[in-house]
Amino acid sequence: MNVAALIPTADAIPLPWGWFQVLLLLTFVVHLLFMNLMLGTAIIALASESRRPANPAPLARDLAGELPLLIAFAVNFGVAPLLFLQVLYGQFLYTSSVLMAVYWLTVVGLLVLAYVGAYLYRLRYDSLGNNRRLVIGLAVLLLLTIGFIFTNNMTLMLRPAAWVGYFSQRHGTLLNLGDPTLLPRWLHFMVASVAVGGLFVAVLGHRRRLLDPMAARRVTAGLRWFTYATIVQITVGLVFLITLPPPIRGLFLGDATLHTGLLLTGVATALASIALAMAGQVWPTVATAGATVTLMVLTRDLVRQAFLAPYFSPADLEVVPQYAPLLVFILCLAIGLTLIAYMLWLAARAGKESRP
Repeated sequence: MNVAALIPTADAIPLPWGWFQVLLLLTFVVHLLFMNLMLGTAIIALASESRRPANPAPLARDLAGELPLLIAFAVNFGVAPLLFLQVLYGQFLYTSSVLMAVYWLTVVGLLVLAYVGAYLYRLRYDSLGNNRRLVIGLAVLLLLTIGFIFTNNMTLMLRPAAWVGYFSQRHGTLLNLGDPTLLPRWLHFMVASVAVGGLFVAVLGHRRRLLDPMAARRVTAGLRWFTYATIVQITVGLVFLITLPPPIRGLFLGDATLHTGLLLTGVATALASIALAMAGQVWPTVATAGATVTLMVLTRDLVRQAFLAPYFSPADLEVVPQYAPLLVFILCLAIGLTLIAYMLWLAARAGKESRP
């Protein structure tokens, strides 16, 4: 079968593709950071609950207060990169979404349940008693499941050859389970969440070091979470690299300067962040970790382009100029970010005023 015949015709775009490419990468970096914070803090809270600490105000209690807000930010900042991905790769993303529609449509329900669990964990923390572990455990399980569904879709869209599975599974239940990169890619994102969540714990402790006698322990614990998770993530990343098809893997192992350079730089910043975390340097670790996330997003985009290169390039998209929608988007984005910054400032001020 001619696989290319299965790919729908791409729609025209209102601006040169580079605009949408930049917006996609920028918004995805922000979304990825919040997603990592959301899942990482939930996993660390679950681990803290499982240890049954004697402290009446454990780390889990503090993270319970942060979790609903982090979920809200992760979800809202995830809309923009998904839309830009649809603009550039819509013919692939829409197709893969239809092929696994049953699972794809459950994401909303699963997310609502996870959100309810996070709020229940926060608002009923004391009254839940031993059920706290059950509630936060279910929330973590739901978030991990959502991540697995997303990973399936994002990889299935890259493999038009796998779409022929539709002819034997016509009910929207096709998953990309035959892809050797699926599990390593999913684990790479999930383990990264633990690392960023640990760094978030360290930042919270560092900010409260003058007011909270437990803050120093929180910093140490958070940096330890970050260090161990980042080491595991590098290992998983190596497995992910090995599972890539040889022609694509070769691009990151010397065949292409840009691809290899980005990957090596990302690994270097990851190693630097580990060294800084082991030295107890919170803000330098944050800076290098942020650089690592950005570099890995760029590397991930190159992997996507390499997978789709036999069929498509965003540069080939027809352009029908319409500049007004971009201006409206930029205006709305600026207003939205300003309002979010203002709300965060109000929340921070209220928190300071409520402290003794």
